[in-house]
Amino acid sequence: MATFGKHLKSLREEQSLSQEELANRADVSLPQITRIERGVVNPTLCTLKAISKGLGIKIIGLFDFEN
Repeated sequence: MATFGKHLKSLREEQSLSQEELANRADVSLPQITRIERGVVNPTLCTLKAISKGLGIKIIGLFDFEN
């Protein structure tokens, strides 16, 4: 989960978005975005879909990283 969180953070930063901006775009709570980026929680498929929509990418793009 930590690797996924780091990848999500890099995707967000590539678009110069704050965690709050992503949370608003994705309609996901700011604390949830923070916990996902820290690798503390395992997000649901619905949350991942919302985040990908907030980033303007396909959901598969969230998983395009190496361990």
